[in-house]
Amino acid sequence: MAIITWTAEQFGTNVGIADQQHQQIFDLLNSLDDAVKAGDRDATGKYLDELINVVVEHFKTEEDLMQQHGYPDYAAHKEAHDKLVATCADLQKKFHAGEADVTSDVTAFVKDWLTAHIPNIDKPYGPFLNEKGVN
Repeated sequence: MAIITWTAEQFGTNVGIADQQHQQIFDLLNSLDDAVKAGDRDATGKYLDELINVVVEHFKTEEDLMQQHGYPDYAAHKEAHDKLVATCADLQKKFHAGEADVTSDVTAFVKDWLTAHIPNIDKPYGPFLNEKGVN
């Protein structure tokens, strides 16, 4: 069962690549949550790694667009990204070393981060980038 569902109304930025990547992130988070709830450590590790890779790629895409077009809130946006990546990388390292588990609390944390970040931090770059010709 999905813990998060992408809708254009709630999460759409009107920047095609960002919206596509957000949907992919949501799909992977849902798969990770399913693996966690099933107690499947191998699948959990697979989805954790894939989710983190896609998130890092997505953040780079957003940051590149913001830098290319002079987005005024770039520094704060990048700082939020960097904090999440550091947290996730630490968990990933500990998980693969057998020092930590991925639990439903972890997937709930990521869900909460996304539901706060995308509507409040990402959506504002949509109109800015649209004015610069990025759709």
